[in-house]
Amino acid sequence: MAGVHDDHADVPIADAATALLHRHLSENVAAESWVQAVEHDASIPRWYVRFTCEGRDAATIYFEVHQRTLHYEVFFLPDVPAGHEDLYRYLLRRNHSMHAAGIRFSIGPGDDVYLIGRTPLEHLDEVALDGIIGALYEAVETWFSHVVAIARGHV
Repeated sequence: MAGVHDDHADVPIADAATALLHRHLSENVAAESWVQAVEHDASIPRWYVRFTCEGRDAATIYFEVHQRTLHYEVFFLPDVPAGHEDLYRYLLRRNHSMHAAGIRFSIGPGDDVYLIGRTPLEHLDEVALDGIIGALYEAVETWFSHVVAIARGHV
């Protein structure tokens, strides 16, 4: 298990985290059967992990290394035309009980719903990265269909 401090004592922590993400996502995560694609856009820099899920074609995790933290998010649901109060109440209740990988629901640009989180780079290793991916995957699988039903007024 390689972490951001292993073999990188003289490399800034963000560079070590970048190397860890590149290595682990492109080698280990990309090989998983449920992963559709792993891509890296060096100009941002951002990694994309697109995975298969039930109830929708796919979901994509966005990873960005910042100076001291790894930020991650999944676009969860576009803004809904009505029923915001019920939807937001439900999402806030989920936030209260979600503890895995520090993820939470957020209202982002355009009032779209995201799953977001961040973790300190000094705690980042392959196990932590797999935990983040697993927590986001589980959240999409667990709540997407129910959230869509709330958004459509069916609950």
